[in-house]
Amino acid sequence: MVAVNAAYWRDANHVPITYNGLDVRKQVTINGSSATVNVPLFTITGVVQVVALYGIVTTNLGTNHTAAYWRLQDQTAQVDITLNTGTTLSSAKAGSIIAKKGLAAAALTKVDSVAGAISEPTTLETTYFSPFVMAQKTTSIKTEIEYVYTTNQATVGVIEFHVGFIPLSSDGDISVSATAAY
Repeated sequence: MVAVNAAYWRDANHVPITYNGLDVRKQVTINGSSATVNVPLFTITGVVQVVALYGIVTTNLGTNHTAAYWRLQDQTAQVDITLNTGTTLSSAKAGSIIAKKGLAAAALTKVDSVAGAISEPTTLETTYFSPFVMAQKTTSIKTEIEYVYTTNQATVGVIEFHVGFIPLSSDGDISVSATAAY
C-alpha cells in the first residue's frame, strides 16, 4: 500500500469535507511567452477516480491567455481531459474559477469574477464536477495531468489548481508535479 500525500479540505470547525474526495493543490505562476505552454500539475500513480478538477485565479491573468484546457500526458501520448481547442482566459480576474464540469469533448468552464455569476449543472448532470477514472500508463512511466494554454506574448497571473480524487487501486494516488513558473 502506498502512502497518500493528500488530505481532506476542512471547514471552519476543522471537520473534514469529503464530498470531493482527497484534495491536492498546486499554485502556478503564469509567465509563459511561447506559442503553447504545457504545465505539469499532478502526477498519477495507479488508478484513481477524479471527482473534481478546477483552478482558482488568485492573481489577475494577463492578456492573450487562450485555448486553455487539461490533458493527460503519459510521455508518449496525450489524452484530452477537456476539449483541446480550449477556453479563453485572457484578463481573468482574481476569484475567477475554471472547472471540468462536462465530458472530455466539452471545453473547460470559466466563471469570471468580473461580475456576480453562477454556473450550474445541466438537468442531465448529477453533480457540478464531471468525475472520470484515470490510470497511470505503467508503473514506471510518469503520467501527469497538464494544464495547457496558448499565448504569443508574455502573460502573467497565478492560478491555484485543485484535484479531488478517490484511490481505486492499492497504489492509487495523485501528487504535485515538479514546481516551476509557466
